[in-house]
Amino acid sequence: MNKLRVFYRSVSSPIVIIGTLFFIFGFITWLSAVLVPYLKIACELNNFQSYLVAFSFYIAYFFMSVPSGWLLEHTGYKRGMTIGLVVMAIGSVIFVPAALTRTYGLFLTGLFVQGAGMALLQTASNPYVTIIGPIESAAKRISIMGICNGIAGVLAPAILGFITLKGADEIVAKITTMTPLQKDIELTALASRVILPYLLIMISLILLAVFLYFSNLPDINSEEENAISDEGSFSKTNIFQFPHLLLGVLAIFLYTGVEVIAGNTIISYGVYLNIPISTAKFFSSFTIFAMLVGYVVGIICIPKYFRQKHALIFSAILGIIFAFIALMTKGFNSVMFIALLGLSNSLMWPSIWPLAITGLGRFTKIGSSMMVMAISGAALIPLLYGKIADVLDPRVAYWIVIPIYLYILFYATIGHKVRTSRI
Repeated sequence: MNKLRVFYRSVSSPIVIIGTLFFIFGFITWLSAVLVPYLKIACELNNFQSYLVAFSFYIAYFFMSVPSGWLLEHTGYKRGMTIGLVVMAIGSVIFVPAALTRTYGLFLTGLFVQGAGMALLQTASNPYVTIIGPIESAAKRISIMGICNGIAGVLAPAILGFITLKGADEIVAKITTMTPLQKDIELTALASRVILPYLLIMISLILLAVFLYFSNLPDINSEEENAISDEGSFSKTNIFQFPHLLLGVLAIFLYTGVEVIAGNTIISYGVYLNIPISTAKFFSSFTIFAMLVGYVVGIICIPKYFRQKHALIFSAILGIIFAFIALMTKGFNSVMFIALLGLSNSLMWPSIWPLAITGLGRFTKIGSSMMVMAISGAALIPLLYGKIADVLDPRVAYWIVIPIYLYILFYATIGHKVRTSRI
């Protein structure tokens, strides 16, 4: 009995619970890396249409972040996260009728509902991780969460890709010779492959919601939130008097866009370079593995060997270098440098977030809501990539990441220091 109590305390500790939630974030988020090429085949889409997968999921962050902050004010962190898990489970169920009818609009609806639940979870969990310990080591704690996220991100596309894209090369070749009726039957069968995985995801989310609801996860009170205030925060009257936050919101908007581009376009890019789908379906896992390497570096080195802003500077410079090499090379080498963008991206979120919310005090929740709203960059920027890929080609479309990394470099060196505003 004592051993059971010790085990329960260990698995219900705040860091384990939040780590589990970040695993869920990663698993569901990175499923889109496979859903893009999978639905492109099953629903007969072009590049722009296929990237509506990312758009539908991430645009929910824009609409739900402020309501999420309001909801957390009334429910607290634990109940709010429980509600978020239930909402995500509902979104997973919508995949069943979507697959049975091969209706792209229903797939997108399910992704939007999942994104809405994720927005609530992100609004609660990210400031929770930041505030639960010293602000100086926040990037280290977020990097630990990133490990949980990244492990799930490596597993998710590999598992779903194995199930949904098995024999995809043969299917693509075969449907070109089929009658419309035969093609409809073949593609409906392909679409139905997603049903069982998403039913299992729904069950897992419900079980986790029940566990979270009855766990001993403590809520953070206003005194703990105010503990990250600086000496001038109490004189502020509105959120727009924190320019370092506003610049950070833009940094997150751009960063999430380039992160999704690196993970969600790489399979289609490999196919564009005449690499078989059977091989290309693993490329997104390479991107996420590169991110995992970066998270490990963050855990070991922040703040012992370098500070959060230095990690962000180095990451932005790496992103520029890797993107240029990817654009200047061809074939598998080009794909691998797109995957290495995962390494340059890995410490951006852990570094931007604490730099942006430091000093917000009683404005922490609304500031966090704005940061979560900025995740909608992952909805819009990949769409821009998809449009350029259709009009020009997928390689040329990668040029859009260069100015993004340049802005992040600006925020790391100058933007996060701007602390005065006349508003």
